[in-house]
Amino acid sequence: MSGFQLSRPVVQVSLDLTSLAEALDTAAVAVEAGVDWIEAGTPLLLAEGLRAVAALHERFPEHPIVADLKTMDGGYLEAEMMARAGAAFVVVMAAAHDATVRRVVEAGHDFGVTVMGDNLAVPDRVAGARRLVELGVDVVIHHIGFDQRGEDGSVGPLDELAQIVDSCGAPVQAVGGLSVEQAVRCPAYGAPMVVIGAPLSIAADSFTTNHDQLRGALTDICQRVHQSSPRPPGGPWPQAAR
Repeated sequence: MSGFQLSRPVVQVSLDLTSLAEALDTAAVAVEAGVDWIEAGTPLLLAEGLRAVAALHERFPEHPIVADLKTMDGGYLEAEMMARAGAAFVVVMAAAHDATVRRVVEAGHDFGVTVMGDNLAVPDRVAGARRLVELGVDVVIHHIGFDQRGEDGSVGPLDELAQIVDSCGAPVQAVGGLSVEQAVRCPAYGAPMVVIGAPLSIAADSFTTNHDQLRGALTDICQRVHQSSPRPPGGPWPQAAR
């Protein structure tokens, strides 16, 4: 059972960009709109390294930074590096070896960062989520990947969400191809950490941002999410989440 708790639903903007300058500009728009958490997306980390985490943390010290490095090995070292750069959250993959997940969790304890476990691409996503929590992660990311969605548009993170929320005993994010309406309703589905990224805030084909469109859209999303009522444990499920 995870000890991580939220006082209200939160909005996380995913900076799946390849330029630090654009990421900082986009984050500024997102913060102005009311976003709670800022994610240094995997493309940004690959392009700019951990200096992207450090720059975001320095520019927005009151907003927790999620470092989405998708750790698969070298768990302790990678988590330590991200924590020292200023990350408040780190991400380890369910597809990683148990030892790697445990080492990321150990580093999370040592450096005071929250560990997210991502169930992307595991054969049984429900069992994968439960295993992550059993190994000590704080938050489960129920994730349908960009490439998978490109080949099969019938799958999405609302699939199996009910089973994951009710069985894993940790806060859950639902990530991957959600519409705006689906994202805003995530707290009602039992997933109170709403992630806004490609294609909602970042163009999925070019990984760039339209700041004018983003500001208005994020302001509306943040207001609606922050005013929403999360599904209580054992409460009824929206039909779309079954």
